[in-house]
Amino acid sequence: MKPLLNIQKDPLHLFIHAAQIGIVSAGLMLLAGCSTEPDSHVVSAPPPGAPGAAQPVTVVTQSGTAAPAVASAGGNTIVVTQAPPALQTENPGTQPSSAHVWVPGYWTWQNSQYQWVTGRWAIPPEGDTAWIPPHWEPEGNGYRFYEGYWK
Repeated sequence: MKPLLNIQKDPLHLFIHAAQIGIVSAGLMLLAGCSTEPDSHVVSAPPPGAPGAAQPVTVVTQSGTAAPAVASAGGNTIVVTQAPPALQTENPGTQPSSAHVWVPGYWTWQNSQYQWVTGRWAIPPEGDTAWIPPHWEPEGNGYRFYEGYWK
């Protein structure tokens, strides 16, 4: 009976054979890690939770100083004492497809100032969902930001 592999017994041939097996194995492992699915990203947070347990947040005053405060259950929130600017007018351009929905821009608080987040076209995660835009609501002596979400 003939052997399946004709492997030479000298050290050089054994080394070459082992290197070839290693290269093929490494290539297969790299290919196994490839995927055709896009990365999934959280587009929005869920709506604010019902009042209940309090969590620490940051209140930013007009002078830029920070002081502790509390937020209702539903995650950490930013409460700012400066009113947000008026929403900017955006030109959404051409709708990429009939499945796309315009998600308008909004003001967010970063680096101790309001910053505009530009609107974009998005495909809803489910067939019959609506985009609930992020917004600021007056609260006490400040304004609380609520993330947008699909409903």
